[in-house]
Amino acid sequence: MNLVQDLINGLQELVAQVPDFIQPLILALAGAIPTVEGDVAAVIGIISGINPMVAAVAGAAGNFLSVFLVVVLTSRARTAVVNRSRNRAVVAVGAAGRGAFEDEERAAAFDAATSAKPVSKGRQRFKKWFVRYGVPGASLLGPLALPSQVTSAILVAGGSPRTWVLLWHAISILAWTTVATVSAWLALMLVFAV
Repeated sequence: MNLVQDLINGLQELVAQVPDFIQPLILALAGAIPTVEGDVAAVIGIISGINPMVAAVAGAAGNFLSVFLVVVLTSRARTAVVNRSRNRAVVAVGAAGRGAFEDEERAAAFDAATSAKPVSKGRQRFKKWFVRYGVPGASLLGPLALPSQVTSAILVAGGSPRTWVLLWHAISILAWTTVATVSAWLALMLVFAV
């Protein structure tokens, strides 16, 4: 046997010691980890001998649940910050005047002034895709640059509707998990004849 087959057999023996009903829960927890996500969790499950459908559903479910939590928390935080900023602007301008953030030119100038810190390469790629393709493109292509939890937080914090972000992230998670699951299953079937 070779090293890869030894590793696969060792992982399968380790997973066989865990009760069957707990195995998908472990994969769901793995899918909730930002760098692992649903697709890698599904591949881990397939390699460890779990049914590919169970592995894919568990990994995708864990990934989506973590994205859902991030979207809800980010949405609440954004609402609190926007309300607090509007309240400060109304107090600063006066009750009869307009809030500072209702004027788009002032808001753009404020954003330009406050975004002085350098932006990472992943965020630059994400921003380029978001400007070019919108929420659907950023959700589908975002996992190539950043974890889906991060992309969903950026989208919601930027003002995108959370239902739209959740819909497109669900589609993205399903698509990436399906591609990874089918690829891993075919690789195991064709190459290793497991």
